[in-house]
Amino acid sequence: MRTKLHLPKDRVDYARQLARKISAPVADFIDGHSSVTVERATLRLAGADGANADGVPVPNLVVDRLKAAGSEILEEGALLRYVNALVKEGVSVEQLNQKIASGFDIMTPALGDRGAIQRKTEELVNRSTARVKDNRAHRDRKQEEFRDRNSKPLLYLIVATGNIYEDVKQAKAAAMQGADVIAVIRTTAQSLLDYVPFGATTEGFGGTYATQENFRIMRAALDEVGEQQKRYILLTNYASGLCMPEIAAMGALERLDMMLNDSMYGILFRDINMYRTFVDQKFSRMINAYAGIIINTGEDNYLTTSDAFEKAYTVLASQFLNEEFGFRAGLPPKLLGLGHAFEMDPSIKNGFLYELSQAQMAREIFPEHPLKYMPPTKFMSGDIFKGLAMNTLFNFVSKATNQGIHLLGMLTEAVHTPFMMDRYLAVDNAKYVMNSMEGFYDDIEFRKDGIVVQRAHDVLNQAISFMEQVAGVGMFDSIERGLFAEVKRPKDGGKGLEGLIKKGPAYFNPFEAHFIRELGLGK
Repeated sequence: MRTKLHLPKDRVDYARQLARKISAPVADFIDGHSSVTVERATLRLAGADGANADGVPVPNLVVDRLKAAGSEILEEGALLRYVNALVKEGVSVEQLNQKIASGFDIMTPALGDRGAIQRKTEELVNRSTARVKDNRAHRDRKQEEFRDRNSKPLLYLIVATGNIYEDVKQAKAAAMQGADVIAVIRTTAQSLLDYVPFGATTEGFGGTYATQENFRIMRAALDEVGEQQKRYILLTNYASGLCMPEIAAMGALERLDMMLNDSMYGILFRDINMYRTFVDQKFSRMINAYAGIIINTGEDNYLTTSDAFEKAYTVLASQFLNEEFGFRAGLPPKLLGLGHAFEMDPSIKNGFLYELSQAQMAREIFPEHPLKYMPPTKFMSGDIFKGLAMNTLFNFVSKATNQGIHLLGMLTEAVHTPFMMDRYLAVDNAKYVMNSMEGFYDDIEFRKDGIVVQRAHDVLNQAISFMEQVAGVGMFDSIERGLFAEVKRPKDGGKGLEGLIKKGPAYFNPFEAHFIRELGLGK
């Protein structure tokens, strides 16, 4: 890739070395641990589904019972007892799920022949992973069939009615208006639920519950409109919070195409325990990697608590770290949608040039990544005309720097939940701007001693200094001290710590072993 910012390669390489150094002790911790949601994710991949009369999901019923039986039981892996019950009871997965939902105790059958359990588990792994591979192959075929029909960058729009059936109407309308990616926002605070609701839902607040049935409904709707439009419409949801791996598993099974998945978002912005989060993000990302799902990271959130000009280096540092944790989970660059945002105070003199510099820097440092660019939100106001002007500049920067995924800004961002007409105007604005400057990226150069180039060098150097500090302190202590996003989180605090599990010497998780082997992580 031709550089326009003249960033020194040795400095960029050094930053990546620091990211590896910072992440190594965290990776060691992750490898020795599981969590209740990792175990539930393996059960879901094996076919565990449904809920009891009180709405408690079958995977939760299994894991909660094993946890109650003693820590040494769950340290073996939940799949061991689930498959043991399948073998001992002589029933199908569907029949076992029904029995568990009706009160069957998963601990009742004595642990039987390990060989029989292993053979049955291999059957379940093969069936599940074949479904995920078929989903990936279908996506590839459709994208090849409809190649070059989507915008560049991909235009990403949000629906968030709370009712999956209303979401479908809005999503189909958005796709017909030109959206390439539909993101279904989750209901408020679902990230703090340590279970995934079952079935279709119609009563979310500020968004719609992420459930496997809701995923299936939206996938079918987007496939329908995609055939009409002769474009493959990508579907996005959130593999974050206390159920990261489970939602990733559901997304893989129902052919989602993108998932929000950040290594530290839950820690910093949802007060989820740091140890739990790092363990959960690793397994969820392995599932994403295997399924060919593009992850979107959450660096834009740093700029909601910190000043976007003064703390721009924290965004770059987080991008380096998210990249490294992604690599450790088997994600190649093409599946790493690292995030950033157009969030500087619009009153800053030359603010547009600083935004242009930040976006171009991300593009040059991460040339193969489908970068996700977020619109202005922090300084949006009730002045919708100024909001439209801000979004126009955002659209310009995105196209000028060749971003990959473009979350459309709304002129009514600070007024109300956008209407379909607001979405139409957002798409129309983006298409106008991006069409009128199609060749801009290849045609423009920057002065070596100018504002854009100098700003990029300054931010890179600040990011390296910051990462050197984190490397000296350690990741866990750095989070505890509030070095990231100016948010302090204690190591022994936060939600979900009680769900962390130390792997026993006989830990049994064939799905994890399969992903490690297939993704080449054991080398």
